[in-house]
Amino acid sequence: MREDTSDYRQLFLNDVPLMDVRAPVEFNQGAFPTASNIPLLDDLQREQVGTRYKSAGQDEAIRLGLELATVEIREQRMSAWLDYHANNPRGFLYCFRGGLRSRTTQQWMREQGVNYPLVSGGYKEMRRFLIDEMQQSAREVPLICVGGLTGVGKTRILRQIRNHVDFEGFANHRGSAFGQDPLDTQPTVINWENRVSIELLKHRSWFPGKPMFVEDEGRRIGRINMPEYLFAALTRAPRAILQVGTETRINLITEDYILHSWPAYQRAYADAAEAEFSRFVLDNLARIQKRLGGERYKQVKQCFEKALQCFFKDGSAAEFYPGIKILLEQYYDPMYRYQIQNKQPEIIFEGPEAEFLQWADEYCAS
Repeated sequence: MREDTSDYRQLFLNDVPLMDVRAPVEFNQGAFPTASNIPLLDDLQREQVGTRYKSAGQDEAIRLGLELATVEIREQRMSAWLDYHANNPRGFLYCFRGGLRSRTTQQWMREQGVNYPLVSGGYKEMRRFLIDEMQQSAREVPLICVGGLTGVGKTRILRQIRNHVDFEGFANHRGSAFGQDPLDTQPTVINWENRVSIELLKHRSWFPGKPMFVEDEGRRIGRINMPEYLFAALTRAPRAILQVGTETRINLITEDYILHSWPAYQRAYADAAEAEFSRFVLDNLARIQKRLGGERYKQVKQCFEKALQCFFKDGSAAEFYPGIKILLEQYYDPMYRYQIQNKQPEIIFEGPEAEFLQWADEYCAS
């Protein structure tokens, strides 16, 4: 017999499986990385019960819920719950507040001879816990921002450092005007915050006082807008600057945004891949038209249009190089230098990749 728990810290530190019995619409708005949605009520049933609760009170809402739980529906729910228990025997279940829905699920499972503990306080208290912990992490974790000009490969080097958190990876977005994936899928802000908070909590617990490397970000990563207190912590953090030559940067950008992205568009769009990939390149270029300036925008647009034709014809991405070079040298590089000059962050290291990784390893160990 395992007891119900309110030890949220251990749930998240140990990646404990969680069975979320809220309605799908609630789960889709926000949940936790180890949670699976096996609802007691579907979206329509939840809405009906909620309406009855408001108009007639809890007892009538419970009565309606039992009426909606036909024998067939109850058997479907029970089969899914028991399968989850069999595959995740150390897990817990929860609803929004750890109240009626989770206790009903728990009771029905108990009637089948299965004791599955619940999380007291439910989703609401676990979410509150993670918000509080992320605020504490922003105050306590020594962050180091991996900085450098656009295209130096900050994400690549970040992922080679043991103690890091990948904000862009969690956001499923590269953080630039060209950063979305083929289907433009991003998590909800709540899900992004939950993952970041858990990673920072693990770092504080397992590596107390040790630095955590993050990428030098703007506050927005696609549609994700990070909390102000977390962005403030990034702004205060010292920078370790990765230095890479312009030609290498052009090659890295071409690999990341053209050569690696194109197969994903082919898988996602099949016969429409060329049209969708062209839209990805040209529409995102248009998003920075005003900041780029009319003449430079026209120049890069013509370059990219020609490059796309050549790329679809023979697979060569070389025609993108001149346009990317213009964007780097005449737009992104001056903007980055201006931001660095304004922020005037503490810079604790500058160097190429091999030296950077050696320094980071020694810095984490010291």
